[in-house]
Amino acid sequence: MSNEAKAFIAPRASHVARHAADKSPSRVTRHALPYFPGCALKDQARGFERAAQAAMERLGYELAELPRWNCCGTVYSLSSDDLMRHVAPVRNFIRVQELGERRLVTLCAMCYNTLRRSARFVSTDPERLQRINAFMDEEPDYAGGVEVLHLLQLLRDEIGYEEIEARVERPLYGLKVAPYYGCMLLRPREVGIDDPDRPETMELLFEYLGAEAVDSPHKVECCGAYQTVANPEIARERVLEIVGAAARRGADLIVTSCPLCTYNLEHHQLSVPGDASHVTGDKSSTRHALPVTRHVIPILYFTQLLAFALGAPGEELGFEQAAVDPRPVLAQRVGG
Repeated sequence: MSNEAKAFIAPRASHVARHAADKSPSRVTRHALPYFPGCALKDQARGFERAAQAAMERLGYELAELPRWNCCGTVYSLSSDDLMRHVAPVRNFIRVQELGERRLVTLCAMCYNTLRRSARFVSTDPERLQRINAFMDEEPDYAGGVEVLHLLQLLRDEIGYEEIEARVERPLYGLKVAPYYGCMLLRPREVGIDDPDRPETMELLFEYLGAEAVDSPHKVECCGAYQTVANPEIARERVLEIVGAAARRGADLIVTSCPLCTYNLEHHQLSVPGDASHVTGDKSSTRHALPVTRHVIPILYFTQLLAFALGAPGEELGFEQAAVDPRPVLAQRVGG
């Protein structure tokens, strides 16, 4: 990495000096929150989790990993009588109940969607819950009442953007960020964290961090999801539209909350050799899949950008996992 790219790791000295007395993580009273990581955050999305823990520590919270958690099931069942698909989420709610807690925080958009919809499913029909409890004869009965929250909701509704802004050590001035919500954070409407057509949760967060939020009409559209396995050309077409819309609006980064979206947005950018007009809209530009050129947009998790702005050191940001290294553009736009 160049010296310029390394320089951005250190917080801006003048900004740090003004707030050092009241921002040290060791001086902050921590609030522990039961936290469900999910499978991907223990493997290909480790940076997502690592950055979230670093950011929340600096905001006075601890993401306390749920003991004995199990996979949420990943995909919510669309069959109204398929109770077996809700056993996995309910087991996680029992773990929360055993802690004497009522809230469960998630990061992954797919985990959030599955858990939140299952919580709603069993809470609206006591007979369903009774049958699920009867099946799990070696578990305590789930009494209901656990609220599933996405971390973005907690940042917006409990901590607040102004409090976050007050703790920024690396303002993101000069950086243009395109939020990408995809499907699972916003749909169906009854579990969405924001308006499914005109969300602004991530836009406001990034603006309070000092960045310019780039609005794109494709930010709420599907990336192709699991079509990337059986029909990769469908996912590639979706991704190139999403990335192209962000690129044409001048975005330096695209930011997500979903490991599958991140994989698709990264992989399908790099899998198209030659003509780069699918990204830039400029038919005269060309690129190869590798090495990465300015036409390929880095994809980050929102927690990575948040932790970076809050002054977390490089080893806590997880940038090394990104298929397209975001550090050069951060060094160029934000500086050291």
